[in-house]
Order: sequence, then structure tokens, then C-alpha cells
Amino acid sequence: MKFQIEDVTVYFPYDHIYPEQYSYMVELKRALDAKGHCLLEMPTGTGKTIALLSLITSYALCKPSNPVKLLYCTRTVHEMEKTLAELRRLHRYQLEQLGPAARILAIGLSSRKNLCINPSVVAAENRDSVDAACRKLTASWVRAMAAENPRVPTCEFFENYEKAGSDAVLPPGVYTLQDLRAFGKEKGWCPYFLARHMVQFANVVVYSYQYLLDPKVAGIISKEMQRESVVVFDEAHNIDNVCIEALSVNVRSQTLEGATRNLNKMSQEVERFKATDAGRLRAEYNRLVEGLARRGNLPISDTWLSNPALPDDILKEAVPGNIRRAEHFLSVLRRLVQYLKGRLQTENVEKEGPVAFVASINAQVGIDQKMLRFCYDRLHSLMLTLEITDTDEFLHIQTICDFATLVGTYTRGFSIIIEPFDERMPNIPDPVLQLSCHDASLAIKPVFERFQTVVITSGTLSPIDLYPRLLNFNPVVSRSFTMSLTRDCLCPMVLTRGSDQLPVSTKYDMRTDEGVERNYGKLLLEMVSIVPDGIVCFFVSYSYMDGIVNSWNEKGILKEIMQHKLVFIETQDVVETTLALDNYRKACDCGRGAVFFSVARGKVAEGIDFDRHYGRLVIMFGVPFQYTLSRILGARLEYLRETFQIKEGDFLTFDALRQAAQCVGRVIRSKADYGMMIFADKRYSRHDKRSKLPGWILSHLRDAHLNLSTDMAVHIAREFLRKMAQPYDKSGGSGRKTLLSQEDLEKMENGSLGEMF
Repeated sequence: MKFQIEDVTVYFPYDHIYPEQYSYMVELKRALDAKGHCLLEMPTGTGKTIALLSLITSYALCKPSNPVKLLYCTRTVHEMEKTLAELRRLHRYQLEQLGPAARILAIGLSSRKNLCINPSVVAAENRDSVDAACRKLTASWVRAMAAENPRVPTCEFFENYEKAGSDAVLPPGVYTLQDLRAFGKEKGWCPYFLARHMVQFANVVVYSYQYLLDPKVAGIISKEMQRESVVVFDEAHNIDNVCIEALSVNVRSQTLEGATRNLNKMSQEVERFKATDAGRLRAEYNRLVEGLARRGNLPISDTWLSNPALPDDILKEAVPGNIRRAEHFLSVLRRLVQYLKGRLQTENVEKEGPVAFVASINAQVGIDQKMLRFCYDRLHSLMLTLEITDTDEFLHIQTICDFATLVGTYTRGFSIIIEPFDERMPNIPDPVLQLSCHDASLAIKPVFERFQTVVITSGTLSPIDLYPRLLNFNPVVSRSFTMSLTRDCLCPMVLTRGSDQLPVSTKYDMRTDEGVERNYGKLLLEMVSIVPDGIVCFFVSYSYMDGIVNSWNEKGILKEIMQHKLVFIETQDVVETTLALDNYRKACDCGRGAVFFSVARGKVAEGIDFDRHYGRLVIMFGVPFQYTLSRILGARLEYLRETFQIKEGDFLTFDALRQAAQCVGRVIRSKADYGMMIFADKRYSRHDKRSKLPGWILSHLRDAHLNLSTDMAVHIAREFLRKMAQPYDKSGGSGRKTLLSQEDLEKMENGSLGEMF
């Protein structure tokens, strides 16, 4: 269908549109017109992705003189592929309507591991090994050697791509990662380097958050992007955590031992170069005297990682004289590694700010702030000079230089925390030195400043007013949408006590109480006997899940549950969990029914959908607060209180409830779907906790469902399932319009459809 929103003709590839999709597009257009940033919360399963893509591509088509480019960031490769599949459908529709004028180039960009087609490289087990295997075949010096000696292996796909020169382009179209690989095989070109080259010409780029938020990657991939770009962070409820991880570094004793091995190897290489090719070391020295060789003039195959500090905070000046010579720089790194080894041998927990830490390094081993700040760039320059290709072996020294550069650049917003052991296992020595970033706004600030519109959107952004404070920006639009439904297919309940009227909670002083464990088990047992197909249970942590499953096993509750449905459990092993999920789906498909136990902050809580019969009920056992004794969390809470005036309790509750909403939101993935959500903890009945759930859940949470015992919840579940089994009018009977046709939208523009929703 085709309709107008003010001066923009929107091309939408379906015959009907949900009212909330239309409202979402209107708000999005306001942000684009204002060239400002926006926060939009839209319920899961209401077609958020297609609404975003339709409006932004239509907006670009209507303004051909100044077209906007769309940078769409997703969290997983699976989400990236789903987005590109939607975009392909939309693009096909736009071509039907407009002909060749609607042509665009849209590509997905991912790591070499997902794009490489060279069998010998892809065989490596992890991403770092694949990257290193690629460099061994494509680095400029390897290719120069191969030109003289044909026996030196190179990558035929990269050579063909280079030979094609300016002819190596992608024709217009929408390319998923699979399409890029297929195109590469057909042409004999490397899809990874082709995609990286085409990113600057594409109208739509779909890639992961790290390509914009992690300075080490963004400095290479995203620095070409023009200001007239619209950036979308989809599923962005945890965006503050992604920002913090991008600027945090952990150093363990294994890292320091590995770094020492790396330094020994580099020293041998320097000595070898001194004997055979001293001119190259001298040339590097001269280059450093003039100022660091910026990476712009490096061949695309040699660009590796950029500086870990943010672009505005990097000094554009010459490297300090005392680390220009390779051997001097290596001896500085040795002293730094020795100092860190000494700091790790502590009996007590230590916490310091960057200023005090840098002063201590200077006093004890004579390395000043400026030398620390240049460590990463100096290491990068030396690795290129020494022609090191197996970068995966040098990850340890990279981590140390990463740490040094960050600690030498930032004076606030960070803490250095040294812990001799994990407080959950105090008998096992496992010393770790953590440079922890507390300020999420640091990593995202360059994105807000560089691009005209940044859209932060998800199904669970409540309470929405906390995000502008956490990320330190002023949105021009901030809206939360509810879900228009033809029938009440969502049934949230708050369960506060068991059938014996004992309160249930995962509060620390209650969680191991036998009565609580028994009541939680009885609740699940009652539910498996009446709810068909799949049930998903979320626990607050792996250790709590282990404890409660053991307890249920001893009491015989687990055996009773398994008479009704099969039980599958998420573990910390990705392969095991994937296998468990596959088998869970098979059990639901064949009608046997199954229960899936998982963890609120685990793998399953984020990108896995339990739509249709895969999830008819989600039980959230407890409130998934973070581990509050964590010293890193403590330091972050202190920083948020002092800098942004966000109280500890407010942040912890906000964080726990966005996680809980994310878990229960897995159950409803479209309007034809239906499902129940049980919040099993007496704390959810408190208004200050409950009010932080998204509006689309709260609007279905009736007062009668707020303070339930197990038997009342069972009664409500029976009634709800009976109601859902009845046939219903999909287009929206009883005066509520939940699917709008083109005519409805035209009537709406004339103002005669206002009362329909």
C-alpha cells in the first residue's frame, strides 16, 4: 500500500498496517524533519522493523537532492539477516511502484568469519584466528613477496578483487551475507573486502553495534559515513551496557604471561631487522618524528584495529621521543607488564581512579601519561613495520596497550578495580585487574555528534525517561506506543504467594527458603498440567537455577513435571544450549509439549523468540537484579549518582525490570499469537517496581491479576486458554480497528476515522 505522511509518500509492502505502525512512522518523521535524535518504544511483534525501513527509505526517495543514508545496527547476525529479508521485500514493492528510480544498494556487513569464502581461512575455529589467517594471505608485504616468489601462498579471491580494481562493484540490490558470499564465489572476488569498499556507496548498511560504538572498529569501518545518515539502534534496551563494554578492559595473569611471550618474540624480530634491514626501523623512526602515520594511507588489507580511545580524545601529535625507537618502546612495555604483575599480587581488593593509577605507574616505573596514551598506536605501527600477520597470537600485548591507552587518555568516568578472587568463589585465587568504564555516554557521544538523526528503539525501553540521562542527550521525540489488539491475547499476572498462602520471592533472605522453592515447584507443576505446548521459565541466575532444580529433584517435583512435559535446560555452553533449544522446539512441534529453563541474563533471554506454540506461558521466577555485591556495579552506581543524579535503587530497579520485560516479551511475537506472563515474586505487586514495566504490558495487567496465589493463577490461566481457543475476527470487530487499509488511512487524513482506535 501507498500513503502520505505530510509531504512524504510512504511505500509499505503489505495490504494493511497496524495503527501503532502508522503512529510510529509519524513520530519517526518528526525526528527526521527536526534532524534530531529520538527514543521510541514499540511492543514486540508489531512490525517495528518494516515500519522503520519503509519510512526512512521512502523519506530518502522523496528527497533525491539530499538523500539520507540508513545505518541500521542490530545485535546479532540472525537479526541482521531478518532485517535484510524485510528490506528485500520492501525494495521489490518500491521497484514495482516506481521502476528504476527506486533502485538502492543495501548490504549487510559482518566479520571475515561470516563473509570469507576461502576454505583454508574459514576453517579456523574463532574470529581472531580467521582474521589472522586472512592477513597471512592478504597483507601488502606478503603479496609483494608472492610477486617475486610464486610459492608464497596468497588468497585468489583477494587477488582477483584487486585485479578488478574500479570494476569491482556490487550492482544495486539488497544483499544478505549469504548473497554476498554467493556473489563473491560467482565473480571470484573476496566478499569481505568488496562489502567494506561498498559500504560508503550503499544507501542502507546493516551491521552490528560495535561498528559504531567500539572505537577500535569504528575508526576503520565507519569513519567514511556522511553526516546525513540516519542511525538506528534496534533492540537497544541494553545499549548503555554495550557502550560500557566497548571501553572496558580486563587484565588477568594469563594476559600478562602472554604479553611477555609477545614482547620476547617482537624483540627477536627487532634484532633480526637491525641485522638485515635496519633501514626500515630508521624509516619508521623518522615517520614517528613527524607525527604518527595516520591510517588513511594504509592499504585496505593492512588496516587492522584503530585506537581504543574515542576520535576526539586522540592527540594529533608526534609520538614521545622516548618510545620512538622500537627497542625503547618494548622496554617500556616490559616495565609496564612487570608493574601490572606486581599489582595483581595483592591480598585485598583495591580501587583507584585513573589519575592516581597513572601517578603510581610514573612513580614506580617511570612511564608517564603521554607514553601510556600512545601505546596502542605505537604498537600498531611496530607490528606493521615488523610485518606481523598472526595478530591472533599477539592479542595479549594488544590488550595491555589497549589498557594503557585508555588509562592514559581518560581521567574521569573510569575506575581501576583489582580483585584477588571472584567473591562468589573466595577459595580459588583468580586475580583480575579491571579498567571499568562507568559512563555509557562516552562511547555514544561521537555518534550523536556526527550523525543528524539517531533512533534508539526497542520493545522494552521503560522507563523511557532514564535513557536520555544515562546516555546524556536530548531527544526531540520520546514516545512509548501501546498495542492495538482485536482480542486480549496477552495475560500478565503477578503471583505473590503459593497455594499455602506463604509469600514467594527471590529476595536474598528468602530465596533458599524451603517453602519458596516448594511453592515455585508447585506453581510450575500446576501450569504444566493445564497449559498446552511450550512453557519457558526464567530464573535470576545460573546458580539459583541449579539450586532450585536440585531441590525440585530431591522433592520429586521434577519427576512429576516430566510426566506432563519434557524439560530442557540452558547451560553456559553455547553448543549445548543450541541443541537443547532445537530439541525443545521438536517436542513442541510433535505435540509432546516441553518446558525450557533459562536465565534472565543468559543467551536465551535476548534474541530467541518463543512464538506461537513454542511459548504459551512465560514464568519469571523472581526479580532479575544484577549481582549487587559486584564491585564494578558498585563503582558504576556511585558514578551515576554523582554525575547524573541517578539514585542506586532507581537504576537497579530499572535494570532488573527491563530485563524481566525482555524475558516475558519473548512469548508474544505477533498479534495472532497469544500467551501468558507470570511474574512470580511478591515485589512485583509494589507500584514502584511494577510501574517500570513497558506500557504495553501494564495496559493488560488488570487489578484482579495483581496479588494472586497459585490456585487463583491456575483458574485465570484456564479461563484465558478457553477464551483464546474461540475463533475471532482478525481485522478487529467490536468497533476497534487494528488493521488499517489504504482507504482507512485516506479517511484518517480527512479526519473521519479518529474514533476507530
